[in-house]
Amino acid sequence: MARGKNLEKPRPIIVRKVVAETPHQRSAGTWKVAYADFVTAMMAFFLLMWLLAATDDEERKALAEYFTPTLVQMRDHSAGAEGLFGGESIISDENYHNRAMQMGERSLSIPRQSSKENEVGFGITRQQDRAQFAEIKARIEQQLRESDNLKELHTNIRFTETREGLRIELIDEADFSMFDLATDTLRPRARQLLKEVAEAIKPAPNPLMIRGHTDALPFSSGRTMNNWMLSTARAEATRKELQRNQIGSAAFFKIEGVADREPYTPHDIYDPRNRRISITLGWQTEVNPN
Repeated sequence: MARGKNLEKPRPIIVRKVVAETPHQRSAGTWKVAYADFVTAMMAFFLLMWLLAATDDEERKALAEYFTPTLVQMRDHSAGAEGLFGGESIISDENYHNRAMQMGERSLSIPRQSSKENEVGFGITRQQDRAQFAEIKARIEQQLRESDNLKELHTNIRFTETREGLRIELIDEADFSMFDLATDTLRPRARQLLKEVAEAIKPAPNPLMIRGHTDALPFSSGRTMNNWMLSTARAEATRKELQRNQIGSAAFFKIEGVADREPYTPHDIYDPRNRRISITLGWQTEVNPN
């Protein structure tokens, strides 16, 4: 039968299905969230354990500095922040002058003395020391250039400004050794080299520190010598040689041997360059603060 024009169109039938959840069904997925939190916490815990085991004190200190920007900012705005030590003080409790290390390790510390008066006095003395160090370096290099017997040794002497002062290192090579094998007996060329060094540093009033280093090669079993004794004996032999060349006994502030604990080439502890003598002219203010 044909639909009349006045009849309404039939409405579509919508079927709505409602499923009632039980309390057990509503809580079925929450354990996954708790488990994910637990796994994340365990992963963080094992990561922390790995970091503690894989890093040393200095690396952990660097990590702590990274997460403590406030202290870094304090140091950056303190007296001497633009200087050589970046705001640290050589008399900081945790660092340098009481230790044998000389590789320039940095620490996070606030300068103990940051008054304007101390800053100015400290800076003037440092400038005077640096000028003195530059003259000494120039004198030694000139003496080596003018000596037919020593000019080949210019690669065996290094100059480095450290927290202790100017470090002059006399370094062994494969074809040059300061001492006879496994002894503290200076060889003739080493004596001549030390004589030139003594001539250059003689006018300086800075305190002298001498440090002996060895490589990591061990002594034969049954012998009475070891690298600690050898490095100390070589430092003492160097002191005697400098004193024999008119360096006064009062100029020496410290003599020590550190064996193979501060290698020149850490990647190869048996490298002959690890055998060396360090002669350091200290900052005048560090040893004579008054």
